[in-house]
Order: sequence, then structure tokens, then C-alpha cells
Amino acid sequence: MATLLLITLLGATACTPQWTEPELETELAAKICGGTGTGTILPFAQFEAPSGILGTSTEDLQGFANEYNEIRMANCLATVHTTNFRLGRCIEQRLVWIAEDPSEDPLSAWGHDGTERSDGEPAVGCDANLAGGASTTGAVAAQKWWFSEAHRESLYRPDYGGPLDRVCVDFAMAHGGLPNAPATFARVGAVWSDCEPYRDQVERADELNE
Repeated sequence: MATLLLITLLGATACTPQWTEPELETELAAKICGGTGTGTILPFAQFEAPSGILGTSTEDLQGFANEYNEIRMANCLATVHTTNFRLGRCIEQRLVWIAEDPSEDPLSAWGHDGTERSDGEPAVGCDANLAGGASTTGAVAAQKWWFSEAHRESLYRPDYGGPLDRVCVDFAMAHGGLPNAPATFARVGAVWSDCEPYRDQVERADELNE
């Protein structure tokens, strides 16, 4: 992993955003730039579709929230409060809809509003920034979005200067897929929101890694 760049000027140490992922410098960055780590996400029941596809687990959301805030701290961005990371059930519905496409092509139905499924089943749920692939976890998705410029602007908002107490991050995952994708193959979605009911604020270029 790339290391956090620290510069010293006139005897003072400052943190310069480098669009990096955190390594061992997270604690140091927090002391320099301010911010706190993520607390414990309250547990919730994991959805399981009749098709066998699993939805978001508490561990999925916790892993994403931890990595999301560590990346923010390592780049001198204020952190989002633990309670403002939310399970996006509407996003989860869309991800399960994508995962239930019966096509053997994992990219079938992969996309934003207007994308069709191979069997013609109408879309349900809500759009979001998307990531996914084999062995993709919530934490891995957070890293993928950070290193994609369009998704970084959409989901991390590095130029946002307003208060974060009314900023929420809605997140969801779907594990597995028809006809035979294993549970280790995941589809992930997330949006930055104003803590009000869902609004479509996403970027339109996403990658799914087979």
C-alpha cells in the first residue's frame, strides 16, 4: 500500500491528501488531521432470498464503514459517524434483482437504471454506485470506489465542506447469484445521502471483476 505523505513546514507537521488507502499511518493521521474511527454497527438480520442469494450482513456493513473512515482519515477528510452508516434495503433489492438474472454471464443486468435482465423481469429497488466481483468484501468495495475518480467524487466527496452530522452513507451487498455463482462472488452498492429517503445520486461508470 502507498504510504501517507507527511510534510514538515516551519516546524509543523501537516497531512497532505494523496488519494491513498491507509496503512499503519491511520492513527497518526487521526492525530494530525482530526477524526475518529468507526464504532460498532448495531447487528441486524441478514436477508436471504428464496433463490438462496444472501443480502447484507452486519459484518459487511461494519467492514465497509471501517475501511471508508480509515481512508478518509488517511487523506485528512472528516469521518462519518457510525450511526450514519445505514443498511440500504432498497439498494439491496436492486442487487438481488441483478444477482437473480438467470444468464450465465455475470455482467448480464449489471448496470444502472434502464439496464434490462435477460429474462425480462422488471427492475426493482434503487440504483447506487456499484462494485463487485469474486472475493469482494465491503472493505474491498470501499477501496475500489476510492481509487475510481468518479466514484470517489460521488461517494467520498473530498471537496465537501459542510457538516457531516446529516450525511449518511447507505450500503448493501448481495452474495452469490444465479445460475451458479458462489457466495464469495458479491455485488455491492452504496450512496452518499442527506439522511433523508433515498435519492439517485450515482456515477455511471462501474466495473464488475469476474
